[in-house]
Amino acid sequence: MTLIRPMGLAQRSTQPERMDTDCADFEDYRRCLRDLSRVNVVTLTHRPMLSWLGKRANNDFSVLDIACGHGDALRKIRSRFPHARLTGIDLNPWATAAARDAAGDAAGIEFINGDAFAYRPEHKFDFIITSQFTHHLTDDQVVSFLRWLPDNAARGWFISDLHRHVLPYYGFPLLARIARWHRFVREDGQISIARSFIRAEWEGLLRRAGITEQQAKIAWYVPFRLCVATR
Repeated sequence: MTLIRPMGLAQRSTQPERMDTDCADFEDYRRCLRDLSRVNVVTLTHRPMLSWLGKRANNDFSVLDIACGHGDALRKIRSRFPHARLTGIDLNPWATAAARDAAGDAAGIEFINGDAFAYRPEHKFDFIITSQFTHHLTDDQVVSFLRWLPDNAARGWFISDLHRHVLPYYGFPLLARIARWHRFVREDGQISIARSFIRAEWEGLLRRAGITEQQAKIAWYVPFRLCVATR
């Protein structure tokens, strides 16, 4: 087992995660993604997004999920909104391949392998969502992303990510070991928490992006999740 290097949590970590670079092959990567989707179930990852979307969406709308991974957020949306037009994009071709396999053709979800910021759809998406993506970015990249979102989401956007806090930082490895999740999920999960944000940092990032409190809000959800979304 690779040891996570000791660190304080006062500042964001820059330690790289291993899943996207060290998986042995596609099947190994698929197992990582499948276990991450199980983490999302246990930690209620998609519940805030679904609640937010349910207050804004009608029966016919479009969603783009950035860094869609295993596609489980889109599958959750499909189960509640059978007529929604759903698209996921991920830079890793193994991710989009695994997401297509997990969803199946009947789900009617489009998965695109590519850079979301270079993707130029014919029409704006109604909603843009993303989960566990922003902690992979530098602060400057997050600010650029926050500026990009209003220009590409016609009706709103939702960011879900982790809350950097001592309890999940030390608690997640224990949970992951009990659940017997993939080794990279166990190790990268703790790194992800250390790379994530606290509320004051999100407030600063929104100010730098020119997004006011009237335009977007930050909300904390159990267990230790910070979500940033349009009002």
